[in-house]
Amino acid sequence: MMKMKWFFIVCLLASVGCAKHVPQYFETPNQLVSFSSPMGQKMFQESQHKTDFFVLSNNFESQNNKVFCGPASATIVLNSLYEDELRDQSLKVSPDIQPMLNADSKYIGKKDDELAQVAFNRFTQNNIFDVKDSKVKSRAQVWGAPMPEGKADWGFQLKQLGALISAHGLRSNVYVVNETISVDKMVELMKENLKNPDDYVLINYSRKALSQPGGGHISPIGAYHKASNSFLVMDVNPNKADWVWVKADLLYNSMNTFDTVENRGFLTVSK
Repeated sequence: MMKMKWFFIVCLLASVGCAKHVPQYFETPNQLVSFSSPMGQKMFQESQHKTDFFVLSNNFESQNNKVFCGPASATIVLNSLYEDELRDQSLKVSPDIQPMLNADSKYIGKKDDELAQVAFNRFTQNNIFDVKDSKVKSRAQVWGAPMPEGKADWGFQLKQLGALISAHGLRSNVYVVNETISVDKMVELMKENLKNPDDYVLINYSRKALSQPGGGHISPIGAYHKASNSFLVMDVNPNKADWVWVKADLLYNSMNTFDTVENRGFLTVSK
């Protein structure tokens, strides 16, 4: 009896401890459907527009820090579109040795070319900035270094992200969401993209409009569910939110929000 009593107390304390540390703000808002939920999985199975999802998933990575949602999203798309060329080495990118610690050189080699030999030939959230184009926002400017006009501008605005992707030889079509584009037109453009391989959709949206914590954000779109008229947002920040299905009108409202100089929106990317 005494053993049972202590067992009950231990279990109770354990449950209280776990409940205390549950991060409540991670919960998915009611108007969104978590991809990992039974309903979210069912929607994915029913989707007829999910060609992009599989390659994006294979090349998916979360953002390295709280500022790099744009670089992370661009990296995923670049690796997805250039997957074959990167593997067969017909396209070579700058080796990213930044993740390696100084202590690693004791075993790998102290010279950059020796370190580079162990780096994969793929785009990263570091080497995507290695472009010779004055129109592309620099890494320092993404972190808040003054822009040419003298003001700090953290992260990427929609057209700035498009410029970065274009500098890597891809075609980027930018759609600013305002009164010139309707919900139906947005759905048409994004749905058509999701039917075809070799092109992708990135969105720049407001988390607040989705009742999520945070401000402006960027992530890829992975699928469309016709019955609910919803899109799957493959959030690059798993520390803050799940991948979620978002109804088209709500997604439209989240992009129809002001960001520094103009509204947010989406861009389609292809070769």
